[in-house]
Amino acid sequence: MPRPLQVSFVAGASGPWRIDGITPVIGASLPPAERLRVVESFQTFASVGGIWTLRGVTSNVRYTNEHELDALVARQQGLGRANATRAALIPIRKTEAWWALAQDQRRTILEEQSRHIGIGLEYLPAVARRLHHSRELDEPFDFLTWFEYAPEHSTAFEELVRRLRETSEWKYVDREVDIRLSRQ
Repeated sequence: MPRPLQVSFVAGASGPWRIDGITPVIGASLPPAERLRVVESFQTFASVGGIWTLRGVTSNVRYTNEHELDALVARQQGLGRANATRAALIPIRKTEAWWALAQDQRRTILEEQSRHIGIGLEYLPAVARRLHHSRELDEPFDFLTWFEYAPEHSTAFEELVRRLRETSEWKYVDREVDIRLSRQ
């Protein structure tokens, strides 16, 4: 398993990603900004400034079984592909009721009821994704989900997000912001 990667998403006046829109889905939004840069480090979070910064850490896969993990590894392609000029950063915070559940109960809601992992698998490798955990960092969100895809896969990405938001898992979300980005 790779070492945890500390990632800062820094919104401000500079960065390779143009922020095309910031839309509150549930709860409060984030302040507007023009650009986003993604700062990655294996050492420590960098002092990065910006209008707002969201921080998260990559981690071990927590809710998958062996078969699902094998399927994810086989189909997932990396981030930073040249043709993936569209991205979405979707920070999510879950309710205290979610965190009060035992891990196996969360797994049941996440996959057996909602098919979160199964739905995501349907869109690989067109939509690359990486999950960042933030709850333990005293950040305003529990998860920072980062997606990259080519413009011709925009419709597929919209379908993926719609399908996930329609699941029973989403009744446990109490804050979600949808940030859409593009780069040349």
